[in-house]
Amino acid sequence: MTVPPTARTARAERTRAAIAEAAMRLFHRDGYDGATMRAIAEEAGVSLGNAYYYFDSKQHLVQAFYDAVQVAHAAAVDEALASERGFAGRLRVVLDAWPEVARPHHALATQFFRHAADPRSPLSPFSPESAPARAASTAIFERVVTGSDLRLAPGLRRELPELLWLLHMGLVLHWVHDASPDQERSRLLAERVVPVVDRLVRLSRLPVVRGVVDDVVDLLAALRQG
Repeated sequence: MTVPPTARTARAERTRAAIAEAAMRLFHRDGYDGATMRAIAEEAGVSLGNAYYYFDSKQHLVQAFYDAVQVAHAAAVDEALASERGFAGRLRVVLDAWPEVARPHHALATQFFRHAADPRSPLSPFSPESAPARAASTAIFERVVTGSDLRLAPGLRRELPELLWLLHMGLVLHWVHDASPDQERSRLLAERVVPVVDRLVRLSRLPVVRGVVDDVVDLLAALRQG
């Protein structure tokens, strides 16, 4: 198991960061499948045993990348979320920022996805190993909802951050496969999706829609229990 943050000294944290950075360099140069833990250790200037002390496998190194992307994503939207109150504007900020943060790694994302698409893989965004990155990303959408002008039924309010995260995962999947210049199609998709989501969420307060919303919330609760 990788070393937990609470157990790391400053020197250990630097070593861990050096290994993670070396891994990303080799993933870009040799591809995910072509990079080995031995080569990563050599690139980082540490022993193979030391590399395995911090990361059990290449998959755990990718998890470190996932975590770093979430930190960068949160930082990229912090200022805008502090000043924008409209739900649509806040959601647009978050959905627009992610491709900018991840753009240098678009070529790698396709390689990672071959493994992440397997629901049994630790690289799946739904895996137990991905829980920290998933929680960090969902927390961003929690901020989108909490600081917005939305008025929601309590049940939908509880579920909305996770529903927005699932929407985000769909957009990420489109981005991974997007071969348009600078992934412009993905940007356009996010632009078009935001007003649709905004309207649907606001319609949820209408009596004629509220029953359907309650059914969806109950369904999500049942799926989570299952």
